[in-house]
Amino acid sequence: MVLEAVPEPMAEQAFTPAEITVVQLLLEGLSNRAIASRLVVSIRTVESHISNALDKSGCRSRLELSMWWLRTHSESTRTCSAKLPSMPA
Repeated sequence: MVLEAVPEPMAEQAFTPAEITVVQLLLEGLSNRAIASRLVVSIRTVESHISNALDKSGCRSRLELSMWWLRTHSESTRTCSAKLPSMPA
């Protein structure tokens, strides 16, 4: 199997905070369903954020996006900073 090179970042297009959070959870290996559950949003919302991140990065897959993110972002932006809603007692 031949792996293609990870794309160079396109002209800097800012990721939204929601897109960053979803990509960071993607780096943890979570599925779209698990990300949606963790963030208390719909799966479609997660799919939309991933699609936008793919477009902005020039990547074509979740794996390629993960590799690109790890290569182009500092250690401090690689970890998830998602704030989860409080759960009722």
